[in-house]
Amino acid sequence: MEYMKMKGYLVTHASDGEGALTLLKESEFDLAILDIMVPGISGLEILAYLHQQEFSPPVIMLSALEDEGTQINAFNLFADDYITKPFSPILLLKRMEAVLRRKQVPKERGTTKGIELRELSYEVWFNDQSLQFTVTEYLLFQLLYQHPTQVFTREQLLTQVFADDYYPNDRIIDAHIKNIRKKLPENLIKTVIGLGYQYDPR
Repeated sequence: MEYMKMKGYLVTHASDGEGALTLLKESEFDLAILDIMVPGISGLEILAYLHQQEFSPPVIMLSALEDEGTQINAFNLFADDYITKPFSPILLLKRMEAVLRRKQVPKERGTTKGIELRELSYEVWFNDQSLQFTVTEYLLFQLLYQHPTQVFTREQLLTQVFADDYYPNDRIIDAHIKNIRKKLPENLIKTVIGLGYQYDPR
């Protein structure tokens, strides 16, 4: 929590599931971080409750459980991210920033040139057909799409899309952009020589 406060976040803490549920019912939050294995009501039960609400904050799940079934269960309940213990505070902060960025995207589905971003399923559609983007391709395209004409360097794209515990060579961005271009109905991603890439709908 101290790392979060140092970064300027206003943090509210609950020591068990019942306390967390009470806080979520009584107050509005920009982000919830839930530990699965807590006394009383589990983090997954709280996540299930939030999934049933009309308005709920994005959620990052924390757990020492690395089994695939638990993680799939969390994502089926629309968890926005899942981090296994142990983890570094800096990694958690980066994941928080990434989730909060995604949730700032307008929810309207209408977009330019017939392209549609479906945030909850991490999909890009064109004329009512899925373009079959991978999750990484979606995150890259979403970032470019949200900031039309802004130029992003490869390093900026890496730090915005990939977590701190996975930092590949920046040339992997070129490979992903190449695949994205193949799937788009036309070339909407321009190369800016010596700088990087930009989304240009013109």
